[in-house]
Amino acid sequence: MPPTAALAVSDLRMCYGDLVAVDGVSFEVDEGEFFGILGPNGAGKTTTLEMAEGLREPDSGTVRLLGRSPWPRDLTLLPRIGVQLQASAFFEKLTAREQLETFGALYGVGPGRVQEMLDLVGLADKAGTPEAKLSGGQRQRLSIACALVHDPDIVFLDEPTAALDPQARRNLWDVLREIRARGKTIIYTTHYLDEAEVLCDRVAIMDHGRILAMDAPARLVRDLDAATHVILELGALPASEAGSLPGADHVTVDELSLTISTRDPAPLLSALAERGTLGGLQVRTATLEDVFLELTGREYRA
Repeated sequence: MPPTAALAVSDLRMCYGDLVAVDGVSFEVDEGEFFGILGPNGAGKTTTLEMAEGLREPDSGTVRLLGRSPWPRDLTLLPRIGVQLQASAFFEKLTAREQLETFGALYGVGPGRVQEMLDLVGLADKAGTPEAKLSGGQRQRLSIACALVHDPDIVFLDEPTAALDPQARRNLWDVLREIRARGKTIIYTTHYLDEAEVLCDRVAIMDHGRILAMDAPARLVRDLDAATHVILELGALPASEAGSLPGADHVTVDELSLTISTRDPAPLLSALAERGTLGGLQVRTATLEDVFLELTGREYRA
């Protein structure tokens, strides 16, 4: 294993009866990297994370976490890792500060570190508020603070922004960026593709227990070689004329707009500018979501 790898998993497999949850997964995460694991429901993301954390024993394959095997339970690793699970469990009737003090006491952490974590996650003004009275976004931030209070080297976050409103989710992005800026390695799962595209250095897209693609988000999008969509207000240009413009590959019309698909947008945009039809124009390029759907399909999974 390279000396800079914070986590290395090789040919990891896990079954629940006849269900193959993880089927030969291999990847490495460098120190200080923000690494995302993406996939539909049931893809094997959480099971992979739990084996990497040492919470589950793999059926086969190896895990090296900070140079050591997390299974059987390695007590020397516990102070060096932080884990935030999908469902957070707090001590009843304790305030935000008391929650952090209790978690910190398990690692010999003093009150100064507790206050630092409250400041980091933006809960200093809620320090005396009982956990049960915090909002969903505040509880998520408190959960992350509990995972960080002992200053771990690597942090595992399982869907930390799930069920949050857009404002709370963006607020949590800032917290995650600050954690990474402190040199921590972050490994997390999410269903929000826009989030992963903004935050992650690299992502692995999983489905049916296997990794289908793994790279930097921008490189995955570029390699998709998808068409650019130029969207005009309906009536700005006749569909027949739009289809004859240089660079136009395909034209679709709905009740609100006309969309021109192209793999060579420059001459198309120049032609539209010459016709004075740039008002209200939108240009949509491929995103990580397009890569995800291309690899995993569009069928809904509960």
